[in-house]
Amino acid sequence: MPCIRVENEAAGPPGTPPGRRLISRSRLALCAALALCALAVLQHLLVLAGFGDLLPGGQPWPLLLGAALAWPVLRRRFSGNGPPPLPGPVRRVLRAVRRVPVALWLLGALALAAGVWAWLQDKEPWIGHEEAVYANKARSWYDGTPDAGWGPYRPLGLPALGRIALEIHPGVGALRAVALVLTLGALLTVHLVAARWLASPRRAVVVVLVLLSGVGFLRRVPEFLTDIGVTALLLWLLLLLVRAQENPAGRALDAVPLVTLAAFYLRYGVVGNLLAITVAALLCYGPRSWLRHSRRLARAGAVLLVGLLPHLVHATVVTGSPVGLLTWATHQAERGFVGDGFLYYLAIFPYRLAGDLGAIVMAAGAVAAFRAARRLWRAHRGAAPPVPVAAEDRRTAFLGCCALLIPLVLGVATDGEPRFVYVPVVLLTILGVGRLADLAGSLVPALLAAVAAMAVLTVLGTARVIADVAMAAPNAQRKSTVPVALELRNDGRPCLLVTGYEPDLGWYSGCDAVTYGQFRRMSPPPGTLVRLVLFEKGRDQPGAAALERLIGDRHGGSRTVPTEGSLGDATVITLTP
Repeated sequence: MPCIRVENEAAGPPGTPPGRRLISRSRLALCAALALCALAVLQHLLVLAGFGDLLPGGQPWPLLLGAALAWPVLRRRFSGNGPPPLPGPVRRVLRAVRRVPVALWLLGALALAAGVWAWLQDKEPWIGHEEAVYANKARSWYDGTPDAGWGPYRPLGLPALGRIALEIHPGVGALRAVALVLTLGALLTVHLVAARWLASPRRAVVVVLVLLSGVGFLRRVPEFLTDIGVTALLLWLLLLLVRAQENPAGRALDAVPLVTLAAFYLRYGVVGNLLAITVAALLCYGPRSWLRHSRRLARAGAVLLVGLLPHLVHATVVTGSPVGLLTWATHQAERGFVGDGFLYYLAIFPYRLAGDLGAIVMAAGAVAAFRAARRLWRAHRGAAPPVPVAAEDRRTAFLGCCALLIPLVLGVATDGEPRFVYVPVVLLTILGVGRLADLAGSLVPALLAAVAAMAVLTVLGTARVIADVAMAAPNAQRKSTVPVALELRNDGRPCLLVTGYEPDLGWYSGCDAVTYGQFRRMSPPPGTLVRLVLFEKGRDQPGAAALERLIGDRHGGSRTVPTEGSLGDATVITLTP
């Protein structure tokens, strides 16, 4: 056992019996690392076995972060003579692993993602608040049902995909299938860019598994949202930009406007990402390197402008300004002050973004980016002796700079959510896997195999935590909203629900739905059945005096709809015309 016998251990004072030698620092580090890793595995097994409630908080603790702190001590110990040889059984397992084609490992990772997606569908059967906004718009194009909760500041890309899916099956399952397609496409993109930047398809599979194991990413895999699809498109954009610099004779820049437009029409908020990427590209590659592509950049800019014309015209018609929809979308942010989103990202980096395994890898990626940026800076400042700048260093610095600037720009422009910063998570994960592989030296096959195995276990454990913990509160809320919406289903007459949960109630009732603030500023069309919905513990609801003023002399009766959800029972007030 390594904790019992360690070569070159520090001896005690003269005359100390051999059995009572002082414990060396390397022995303590090795014992601590092994113990924490074993506990990390054990707690995931407990979660999978249904005993997650035995853990404080009901979810795994970041034990691997503690184990990672022992690595510098152990690395210094082995720096002279190199790492010890691996046991025979371990070498045989690694040889067997390497005989399996990379394509099969990638297929297995995608199958794991699809399996988790399918399993989580049963744990979150009702469509969520944000999902319902896009779902209502897609259904309005499909059968004319009102697009409850929709605002002109939202992009049309995801509803367009949902409209196609509803032709196959008019239900939540078809929309969630779009989420699966976007997830698998994003994971394939991650593998593609990681394999190119790390020059190793096998390391790229590890990147995919580590990304999938993060609670921030896995939580949104089953949902009909834009974030994962936008992440894939932004990775394609980064790949094209890097390709344009490393292969100037290529035509990568010609595809940049197409990818950019696809990302923009999928989510307008991608503008913040594009701004950060542009600044990072200028900082790390320099303006002169881009001016060499002036003709192609001009051509790409023209294509981009033509592609944006429909949006600019629409925004001008709706808001009076070509950028009106973008500023409108920014004002929807639920933030306390400018910059609180960035403070939120700092507070959750890296553990709450990627879990404990992903946090270690991301931290290693941040170190790799910092080292590359430092070499780039020294070369720029004319350090003596001259420091050559490799293409890999510029690329690493560029990706690291993007990973820093994207949360900064988005955190200033809007509120913070883990799903907004998947691109930095992916970039630091790619750089981190490469950095850990460089540090491992001859042990890189064993290290990557261990990381991949731990990632698979973490995926399963994280999925269980998401089902039992993260989805509990939304499901409890929907046990209130869904029964009420079904009770108030459209019977053929135009109907309008006034509530703080307009997208959810709109989807399940088939009625239009608005907030109380919107209702005060509107006049429902003649013949519309208007009902106010107030939950015992609901949000954004008027007080008694405001409610009385809102109703006026139009009170047409009220009733109570009992529910078992966290919002309590609902009071439904019908307004007379």
